Amino acid sequence: MKAFVMAAGIGTRLRPLTYEIPKPLVPIVNIPVIGHLMVNLEKYNINNIIVNLHYYPELITSYLSKLKNLDIKIKFSFEKKLLGTAGGVKFQEKFFNKTFVVTSADGLSDINFDKLIKFHKEKKSLATIVLKPIDAKLDYGIVVLDKNNLVKNFYEKPSWGEIFSNLVNTGIYVFEPEVFKYIPKNKFYDFGHNLLPKLIKKSLPVYGYIAEEYWCDVGNMSEYRKAQRDCLDGKLKVKIPGKEIKKKVWVGENTKLSKSIKIIPPCVIGDNVSLGESCIIDSYTVIGNSCMIGNNVKIRDSVLWDNVVVSSNVHLNSCVIGSNARVSESITVFDATIINIEI
Repeated sequence: MKAFVMAAGIGTRLRPLTYEIPKPLVPIVNIPVIGHLMVNLEKYNINNIIVNLHYYPELITSYLSKLKNLDIKIKFSFEKKLLGTAGGVKFQEKFFNKTFVVTSADGLSDINFDKLIKFHKEKKSLATIVLKPIDAKLDYGIVVLDKNNLVKNFYEKPSWGEIFSNLVNTGIYVFEPEVFKYIPKNKFYDFGHNLLPKLIKKSLPVYGYIAEEYWCDVGNMSEYRKAQRDCLDGKLKVKIPGKEIKKKVWVGENTKLSKSIKIIPPCVIGDNVSLGESCIIDSYTVIGNSCMIGNNVKIRDSVLWDNVVVSSNVHLNSCVIGSNARVSESITVFDATIINIEI
């Protein structure tokens, strides 16, 4: 089966982390979000994929071209000017001649695509929206279903007065090729604002599939950190790189741990990491590859990307440290986001 992966967004809500990389490459337990997605697509034989690009496209193409051990074919669709979620798919209309999947590159999920596609076909749906019940709803499209899961109303990022449901749009869809008749050419066109309301107004068969599996929109700092914790807690099925040296402690290749280092699970330490003496790596910490950690460093509930340098006697608590950043000696940092600068 074929899929369209939406990876062209700028990731405004995840700044400052997305000043230097696109949101699909933001790492979750040391693997980019889009990497987790590709593994799950291949698992369900969705292996003929188009990825649309706009923001830092060369970084995404470089990463995906180096993926190993996945039986998938990836083509790229570069949008010099953004076409919108539906417009981007329309641009590649000729590629999709049968039932196909569309999914956001920055949503973290272990959804069972076999069950989703079976539901879509049984309902004889033109468009199926994957829904998830959550509490925080203002940042998402809200969907109202009838008793047969037919979509009755759709509100894209509603006001409080428009919230009549806890079912939010995950940005995962299944479509029939006939849907292209309702998307104009060479025009910015969006699924939530334009296409889905049009289909519903025309009383076309649009159904909502309520996912039982995990889903998280890695769209802001709160959700990003929540996704890390959920992976470490095993709330979703993703591959965590490294060897599990004890329960819920993963350590990568060429990383040596001295007896003076204390590790409190769950946590992940990447490849080629240098750890000084008497460090404490506390729960819910993810350390990226090739990081250098000094002596007597304490890190808790924090995410360090690749090539971070943390000098001796530093305490980090509830922080996200971007790639190549340096944290100076003998300081304490709490609840901060640091990109490629020296603190």
